[in-house]
Amino acid sequence: MNRPPSPDAVDDTGGFARVVHRSRVQWSDTDAGGHHHNTAIVRFVEAAEAALMRERGVAGYFGAAPRVRHEVNFVSPLWFGQEVTTDLSVEHIGTSSMTFRFAVWGEETDRQPRRLAASGRYIVVHVLPGGEPTSAPWPKEWMTALRNHTQSESTCRCHSTQQERT
Repeated sequence: MNRPPSPDAVDDTGGFARVVHRSRVQWSDTDAGGHHHNTAIVRFVEAAEAALMRERGVAGYFGAAPRVRHEVNFVSPLWFGQEVTTDLSVEHIGTSSMTFRFAVWGEETDRQPRRLAASGRYIVVHVLPGGEPTSAPWPKEWMTALRNHTQSESTCRCHSTQQERT
């Protein structure tokens, strides 16, 4: 069930990498009412970020790129069992910081059409592992890997225990 990302999603990557990550709302992502906790949005986005770095071969990124700012605009609820599509792209790469933007979509169910659940941006800063918590320039190979080449955007359909690349 592969669908292209919505045209309302993150569509202008400015020459930087993009990934579309698919998952489902798990019971642990919900409250007693069955809709998502706000923190679930961050987990969906982090899973997309991990898929992007893995697919681009950016080894050592996690632990070296803490978040320093995170903005989320919550729009509509996600429900237990609902398929979720997270569209994540690198918006800007600076000397030592990087800005991502995202859109998290709740896919169509028998009760509702496809809807934007949340969108936002966040900034990470490169730090050297084990060193002082001060910024450091991004490794050149990471910057190269995160720029769009001739390859198309990455799309993955992820489940809690398996992943297939499409």
